Amino acid sequence: MRTIGLIGGLSWESTVIYYQIVNQRVRERLGGSHSADSLIWSVDYTTVEDLIFADRWDEVSTLLTGAGRKLEQLGAGLLLVCSNTFSRVSDDVERAVSVPVLHIADAVGAEVRARGMRKVGLLGTRFTMEQPFYRERLAAHGFDVIVPRRAQRELVHRVIFDELVRGVLRESSRDAYARIIDDLAADGAEGVILGCTEIELLVSEKDSAVPVLASARLHAEAAAGFALSG
Repeated sequence: MRTIGLIGGLSWESTVIYYQIVNQRVRERLGGSHSADSLIWSVDYTTVEDLIFADRWDEVSTLLTGAGRKLEQLGAGLLLVCSNTFSRVSDDVERAVSVPVLHIADAVGAEVRARGMRKVGLLGTRFTMEQPFYRERLAAHGFDVIVPRRAQRELVHRVIFDELVRGVLRESSRDAYARIIDDLAADGAEGVILGCTEIELLVSEKDSAVPVLASARLHAEAAAGFALSG
């Protein structure tokens, strides 16, 4: 089993999902009381949050590539940047290390393709929904990606940073997200990507008019499968 290196704290609320899922999948595969060989390097979220809002992505890259190198030195055999937004620097991390880096958009894209979906909606931070780094990586898997209208994007973004990364789950926000998903479905989305790892703390299949694709869960499952394949 390869040791899984998680670059977490992006936020820690969703890093918990990664730790839980990789261990569940390893136990399901190997049985008994097995769990994953894993390492977590968890950053101070306020630090990186301030950097992205100041558009200082070079400093984010330096911080996360440093975390990746440390995890590799400690014995990680593969790495994950446990975030959709911060996957903007995943390629930088990959260039800085000699072990595989599993990109979250590839894990999601593979699942969309496996389900035969031709058009999907994307919810996430404003960075993820509006900048090309994530949508283009998804589209390379062969399907169309649509995002909510501007006012809806602002609501989704605000809830993530004002509530979800702080562990605040509000029914009113769940209802608002459900209405946005309804609109994406009306625009032809066959499924919706929960393209911020914290959103799956708030929204599940029962809240959605179409199938949901939970990015953190899919990323963690891909990591467990890759770790066991070796």
